[in-house]
Amino acid sequence: MQSQDETPSSGRKAAVCGKPIAHSLSPVIHNAGFAAAGLTGWTYEAIECAESELPDLVAGLGPEWAGLSLTMPLKEAALRLATSASPVAIAAGVANTLVRQPDGSWHADNTDVPGMVHVLREAGLGLSRGRHAVKEAPPRITVLGGGGTARAALAAAAELGAEAVTVVTRRPGAREELEPVAVALGLTLDGVAWADAVGAFDADAVLSTVPKGATDELAERVTWRPGSVYFDALYHPWPTPLAASAVRHDVPVVSGLDLLLAQALSQFEQFTGVAEAPQEAMRTALGEAVAARG
Repeated sequence: MQSQDETPSSGRKAAVCGKPIAHSLSPVIHNAGFAAAGLTGWTYEAIECAESELPDLVAGLGPEWAGLSLTMPLKEAALRLATSASPVAIAAGVANTLVRQPDGSWHADNTDVPGMVHVLREAGLGLSRGRHAVKEAPPRITVLGGGGTARAALAAAAELGAEAVTVVTRRPGAREELEPVAVALGLTLDGVAWADAVGAFDADAVLSTVPKGATDELAERVTWRPGSVYFDALYHPWPTPLAASAVRHDVPVVSGLDLLLAQALSQFEQFTGVAEAPQEAMRTALGEAVAARG
């Protein structure tokens, strides 16, 4: 992994790639971090890129490029392009981070997973199942959706101590596509059809990874479990009807903005070699950008 001492403090670049990408707030977060850390000359931009275009884009990046953040639809392709990858990225089968190595190769990681774990713990969910974890019943977790973010959600659920996860998908084959990820993570999947989604909310945490509007019709039908936590990967428009329903029932809500910041901190540290990202400066810049957008 590159360290700050091994790379120049100026003229370095990073970017977020995806399609569409103009809405991304990642440049706001990272550029604020560069400024706060005194990394003059570092820049972070947004690059619109389709999945088929990613190999050529990555191959054409010069040595000034420190790393890339990847969003949809590039997370599986990013993992395939990497020379090496973190265990969590391999297990989840998707990567949201590519970090340039000293030899010019690319290392893939998935910072969505530790980001989800962090924000869910902050919201009050469970404990890790590490050696020193307090022994308690495994958390019951429901994941709405079956795409790349759902894969990260499964990895986060495993880290939080879940042994089985209920997966609610709109497409019948989506649960089967998640099965290899579950096996790699040591999880059992319980599949639920979308028509029966309301029955899957009796959980310690519900993690929604589906696109805008997909859960709106559930908002007036679900019964929230006391003490549960709701995570919604969306952040615009906000709140979603389902998030608003959770708030009305005193259920702690974690938004996609919370995850956006949490996952960016590790990316920043890996790109720059800075030991600890300037979290408050990055959080403040994100908040101001959201307020400016109304």
